This record gives sequence, C-alpha cells and structure tokens, in this order.
Amino acid sequence: MLTTLALLAMSVHGQPEPPIALHPDNPHVFLFRGQPTVLITGTEHYGAVLNLDFDHGPYLAELERCGLNLTRTFSGAYVEPQGAFGIARNTLAPEPGRLICPWARSDEDGYAGGGAKFDLETWDDAYFDRLRAFVALASEHGVVVEYVFFCPFYGEEQWALSPMNAGNNIQGIGDVDRKTVYDLSHPDLQAVQEALVRKVVRELAGFDNLYYEICNEPYFGGVSLEWQHRIADVIAEEEGRIGVRHLIAQNIANGAQVVTDPHPEVSVLNFHYATPPTAVDQNYDLGLAIVDDETGFDGQEDSTYRSQAWLFMLAGGSGFDHLDYSFSPDHEDGTFEYPEGQPGGGSRTLREQLGFLRTVLEELDLVSLKPDRDALRDLPEGVQGRALSAPGRQNLAYLTGSGPVDLVLSIPEGDYRLEWLDPETCGVIGEATDVRSDGSVSLHTPAFEPDIAFRLVAR
Repeated sequence: MLTTLALLAMSVHGQPEPPIALHPDNPHVFLFRGQPTVLITGTEHYGAVLNLDFDHGPYLAELERCGLNLTRTFSGAYVEPQGAFGIARNTLAPEPGRLICPWARSDEDGYAGGGAKFDLETWDDAYFDRLRAFVALASEHGVVVEYVFFCPFYGEEQWALSPMNAGNNIQGIGDVDRKTVYDLSHPDLQAVQEALVRKVVRELAGFDNLYYEICNEPYFGGVSLEWQHRIADVIAEEEGRIGVRHLIAQNIANGAQVVTDPHPEVSVLNFHYATPPTAVDQNYDLGLAIVDDETGFDGQEDSTYRSQAWLFMLAGGSGFDHLDYSFSPDHEDGTFEYPEGQPGGGSRTLREQLGFLRTVLEELDLVSLKPDRDALRDLPEGVQGRALSAPGRQNLAYLTGSGPVDLVLSIPEGDYRLEWLDPETCGVIGEATDVRSDGSVSLHTPAFEPDIAFRLVAR
C-alpha cells in the first residue's frame, strides 16, 4: 500500500516529495514541492469524501482553475442533518443512506441517517478507496488537503447521526453525553477514536499534499485540551512508526486567543472568523503557521470576504479558507445559486479574487516578507490597512474603505517601481517606474471603494 501511495507523490526526479511543511527560513510560509507557498481557498462545506452524492472531480478542477490550493474534508465521524445552520444543499448533510465513513456498515438496520448501523471494528475499504482517490486527484490539481478527524456535536441532532453514538453502531459503544465524547473519560470510545487516527495516518502516509487537523472548533461541546494533545501524540506516534511527518493543526478559537503553550507536535494554529486579524498579531512570535481556517456567516457579499482575506494575509497569516456555499451536490463546479437566507457567500468571482491574492503574494519574496505594523499608521477614519515588507526590497499594502488617501511610508532610500492593484478586478490599475525614497516616500492613491492594494519593489 505505501509503495503505491508513494508513487503518487513523486517529483520530476523520481523521488518522493516530502509533505508540505513550514518553511525553514520563515515558519509563517509553507514549503510545498520546493516552493514557498501560502494556502488560500474557497472550499465546499467539508463533505467531498463522506457524501456519496458529491463528485469531487469538478470541484477540485474549479479550485485549480481559480488559482486556489487548499480544501478541508471531514472524516465522517461527524455529519449534519439537512437544514442545519440554515445551509441549503449542505455537502456535510448527506441524503439518507448516502453517508460513507471509515467504519463499514453492518447487516443490522437502524442507522439514524438511513441504512444499516456501523461496525466500529471493521473498516470500510470503499471509504478509503474514495479518500485516497480524492487526495490523489487533489494532488494532480496542486491542492493541499486538510483532513479533519473530529468535530464536536453542537447539538443532539448532530450527535444522533454520528457512527460513534451507541444507537448507530452494533457494538453499542458511545452511550454517553455528547459533551463527553472527546475528553478521555470513555476508554472504549477513546480506543475507537485512536484506531481511526492510526488507520487514516497509515492510509495517507504517501501523500505530500496533506496535513491533519485534530478537531474542528473544539471550543464548542466539551472537547478537552488533554484529549486534543492525546490525538496529536497518536498522529505523531503512528507517523514515527511509518517514517513520515505531516503537519498537525490545532483549531484554537473563533476570532482570537493568545496561545501560551502550544503542543510540540502542533505546527499550524487555526482560527475561525478571524476578523480583524488580531490572532496573527497575538501569536506571530510563536513561529508557527497561523490560518484563518473558516469564514462565513457575515452576509453574502464577495467584498466582505475578499477584504477579510487581504487583511489577514497581509497581517502575516499563512492561509485563508472561505466557506463557499456555491458548491453543492449536483453543482460541484461552484454554480449553485444559494438562497438569500444562506448564512454566508461564495462565487466564482470571489474565488478568482482570492486566487489573485495568492498570485500577488507568491510573486513576491514570501520568505523575506514580514508584517509591517508601522507602514500604514496614520490612515484616515474609515480606512483600514495592513502591510508586509522586506525593507529596501519589497512592500505590499492593502487598504479597505474609500479614497483617495495620502500616505507617507518610511522605507529605505532607493528607487522603486510602484503598482496599484485592484483586488476586485484582479488587475494593475496604475504604475510608476521612478518612485524615489530618501527614507520616506509620499503616495497619493487612486480613487477606490471598497479597496485597493499596491506593491513597491526596488528597481
């Protein structure tokens, strides 16, 4: 098995590529297939593998077409009922009988989501075939997969659908309160969870376009920190036996939180709904990747999420993942016209705008760029901004609000080339080749609303 998987991650020189990692010269940037990389995407709602009605081929092709390079996918230990959270055509809510997960179906009817109960002592080979095929196809499209093992049960309706609930498996394991599923208090359930982690780690060992997240949003539903640390240890232990090492992500908080003692096996700190990007400011000095791993629930306007992405990435973020509801079963190419009541947005236009952000960043010297907290210090009321710089070489800044705005930047003496960028139309809207700095430079932006960006690159 491992020999076959390793062939999927061969470089052009015939040697296996190492898995995506933190860049050794700047841990806020990823190193993927030999290149400094940021992870930026608009992703379906995490059911691409577990939902048998979702054809992931058109989905992954659309990500590549838009220049996006990340997707999250849930294991199947957690699924949602249809209509949950007001999401129409939710990929994480399979139709009755259409859930596939790591555990095989038994011969006993009675799963709450339709069909037979699960056998927690038997793996479903068809699931792992589908999972490997998904990761392999993502690899062909240059897309990194974040595999999410677990998710808390926000309410009884989610717990009622989990294969780990005693009513849904023939072993009767999981006759527990939903808030104690992930707290080390039930040895039989813990054994099932650890066996799942070890099985997935073995099955996906040969892929380079992969990292693991312990648990989605553990701050809901009683997930203990000790349990999260145990799962991180299990991943590391199993990979140590195999001789591979994939990054491990821990979901820290919605918004922001200071991380004071990160687990030594955790390299990626995931935050959700991290606007403003305070989480980056608070934790940048830890030397770990910081990702805004889920956005949404903030209206349906493309400009909202585009602005969130630019602000987070130029604060020093390592990745940005927008929850894109235009992906659904039967609309895997992202053309689903979701209803007005949908709790978020998503569109091809937004995906292309996010791809433009990734292109702008990766055209610069990512490894040398650092957050520049002083570059945009005196912005007028109603205008926000963030900037990255490699002093004397490259500067990238973003403004949101309305302008024109007068700026005075403190940058080393020298000659620079200036480009004004339109994040909405994804193009250059103005340039100057003869910008001179004597230690500072004055700029007058073009008129803009709602946003504009600029690059200053030494000539």
